[in-house]
Amino acid sequence: MKNVIALFLLLLIPLTVLADASEPSQDEPGSRDLPFLKRYEGSFIVNYEQKAFDQVRFPLSPLLRVPDKTDDMNNHFIESKKSKVAEGRYTRLIYVAPEGRSTLEVLRNYIDEIRSLGGKALYGCNGTPCGGEMNGNDHGGGTQGLLEKLYPHNRVKAPNFSNGNCASTMDVNEQRFVVFRVPGENGDTHIGVYVYNVQDDLYCKAFNDRTMAMVIAIEPKAREQKMVTVTAADMQKAIDATGRIALYGIYFDTNKTDIKPESDAAIEQIAALLKASPGLKVFIVGHTDNVGSNAANMDLSKRRANAVMGNLVSRHGVNGSQMEAAGIGMLSPLASNDDEAGRSKNRRVELVKK
Repeated sequence: MKNVIALFLLLLIPLTVLADASEPSQDEPGSRDLPFLKRYEGSFIVNYEQKAFDQVRFPLSPLLRVPDKTDDMNNHFIESKKSKVAEGRYTRLIYVAPEGRSTLEVLRNYIDEIRSLGGKALYGCNGTPCGGEMNGNDHGGGTQGLLEKLYPHNRVKAPNFSNGNCASTMDVNEQRFVVFRVPGENGDTHIGVYVYNVQDDLYCKAFNDRTMAMVIAIEPKAREQKMVTVTAADMQKAIDATGRIALYGIYFDTNKTDIKPESDAAIEQIAALLKASPGLKVFIVGHTDNVGSNAANMDLSKRRANAVMGNLVSRHGVNGSQMEAAGIGMLSPLASNDDEAGRSKNRRVELVKK
């Protein structure tokens, strides 16, 4: 499937703009190693991304197919029954190892290095037992693989035919994966290392039989509070105009219903709205992303809505008869659930006028 798509692209794009993958002699401009983790000697960085704050769901068990669910490339969806969700400073690097180096040799060196930092292994797998298909992250009509779970295709920004693009889109011959937790004074750092051998017969063939090392690190860092609190007046305007408003200033830990302290400002404004308009009656509706089962998300969203309602009554003196809690789980997304950016838009609380 990948080769068919690539041949089609070749027919559409003038030859003058093609820039096939080539043997790297320096790192991708602007990229740099993690300050606490060395690279395999002789490797070059060909793909790099860093974000001040993001989330990664590291699989801690084999990836299994989810019945009747596909992604936006018409691949069968897979997920692990056990995982570790880590949040903080996000860094992803893909290195091309020197020619002739095996996936086993490269991975063993990374394991030794991470253990020297005090790292504790959480999970590891090799080859097909990791689950899914061994493919790059741009294929369609098959089954997702570990590579694209770690680095979804819609996150690829490198130009077509470039080293950075080829590093994740080539077919995978062999794969090895580990996840480590590294304790530190300010919290745990989580590191996933995915080492894989690649193959291609088109524009990426310069990397044939080469070993790639993808390193994904989440360092402990508090999320900066950048949200502007939606005022009671703003809520009233939105409800008058559309009958609802989506709120993102109410926070919960993963799979929890305890309202986090940084939610206070948003809840105070909801209370101000309802107290100022005693005739206004609303549904408080909880929404989730699609991680987990539908039944679990329906239950979680309803319990979170009840928690918000209970907080408004007990801490702010709002009349309980003005509110009714509801939860609809993952059934009303505002964005795609295929990446964290979309999932974060889907996790919300809404006020809906009765």
